[in-house]
Amino acid sequence: MIVSLIDSGLGLLPTGAWLRALRPDLDLLLQTDPDGAPWGPKPEPWVVDRVLEAARRAMRMGAEVIVLPCNTASVTALEQVRAEVGPEVPVIGTVPAIKPAAAVCRTVAVWATAATTASRYQADLIARFGGDAHVVGVACHGLADAIDHGDLPAIGEAIQRAAEQTPDDIEGIVLGCTHYPLVMDSIIAALPDHVRLFDSAEAVAAQTLRRMDALGRPTAGSGAVTVLNSGRPGALPAGAAAFESGRILGATADAATRG
Repeated sequence: MIVSLIDSGLGLLPTGAWLRALRPDLDLLLQTDPDGAPWGPKPEPWVVDRVLEAARRAMRMGAEVIVLPCNTASVTALEQVRAEVGPEVPVIGTVPAIKPAAAVCRTVAVWATAATTASRYQADLIARFGGDAHVVGVACHGLADAIDHGDLPAIGEAIQRAAEQTPDDIEGIVLGCTHYPLVMDSIIAALPDHVRLFDSAEAVAAQTLRRMDALGRPTAGSGAVTVLNSGRPGALPAGAAAFESGRILGATADAATRG
């Protein structure tokens, strides 16, 4: 069974790596969009068109499950993709882990891109899932872009800036951008020991497997990883090699290309 993951950049790597670890025989179709990245600042109709184009491509290539491991794509185009592919094809979106964080922490910071931090979407999520916790947003300027480029010094600087902007009394931090789990260790190192981190990549992967298994179809594949960059066959962006999940998925994809 082919599972297609769609994102503008490297935000699909954490969920892809979890799927690889949990079900290594799955065939993964990783679609990035270097020509259009980043999606966050783009007009919503443009993003919808871009994501729908990738979803249609996934269907033509035989995908039976589609994952949007990207907050922008999920917020902007999730329902349109579901309408496009129909009820027989599960489409799994991504939501920042505000609810589980607020359930166990009295104070929570949501680290996200500047666009997401200022968005009505995040404000609505905090209102819906923040419960009794005090939840604040922290804009991590430049962090997603630095991750996409594999620029380790810039990543460190962006994390340090975000840590300095995070209130001292914060007990939990939600990683509100799917890129950020790629640098989890660096984020942990920049924070006090008592702060807990919450991200959604493992939960999205687990939900993908549940929806996939509920189809009742054979799921075993060859474990192939195929990469399309703005629709063109290729390899993961060079920046992916800076991260373990990128190296794992990239090595499989490279082997498939050489084969």
